[in-house]
Amino acid sequence: MEKVVLKATKRDVIGKKVGALRRKGKLPAVLYGHHIETTAIMLDAHEGSQTLSHLTSSSLVTIDLDGKEYLALVREKQRDFIKNRLVHLDFQVVSLTEKMRAKVGIELAGTAPAVKDFNAVIHTGLTEMEVECMPQDLPERIVVDISGLAELGDSVRVRDVVLSDKVKILDDLEEIVAVATAPKKEEIIEEAPVEEEAAPEVIERGKKE
Repeated sequence: MEKVVLKATKRDVIGKKVGALRRKGKLPAVLYGHHIETTAIMLDAHEGSQTLSHLTSSSLVTIDLDGKEYLALVREKQRDFIKNRLVHLDFQVVSLTEKMRAKVGIELAGTAPAVKDFNAVIHTGLTEMEVECMPQDLPERIVVDISGLAELGDSVRVRDVVLSDKVKILDDLEEIVAVATAPKKEEIIEEAPVEEEAAPEVIERGKKE
């Protein structure tokens, strides 16, 4: 797992005054969790946004806070969708010696024969799974192979997903991850024939101001 480091410094500015930090190119954040008091921090906005754009929700990052490193997960991202920028982050510190729980995104891979042979549509039931493991064993994504979906009704359930024996899946084993379903039939509505009528006389009037 590649080590990703974000440099941060403590911040005293909170509340409405945080807007001034953003205008100076800083990204406000909070650091909390394992053996650390909740601490208000700030990152370089450009560096933070660039780095986090390449990571998944289960990627671990190292926060270098004034020279001391903390291994953390990004638990929440607040974004200004109008300006398309991050405005706040929540980092949860984790321990390398204790198991943790996290949700990991699902990525479908392969081609389902049912799509070609039966014009099937692949519906996803889950987009992420909750797992328990040591932080260093946490997968960045869970890849699910759908090449076994050969006929309509075939599905991949949680029980079919294979992960490392170091990672425990916490979701219901019968939950459907992906299923091949029949395409919806378009309803054809026949319009009743319209009897021809004499065209009405059109009187053109000037537009009233």
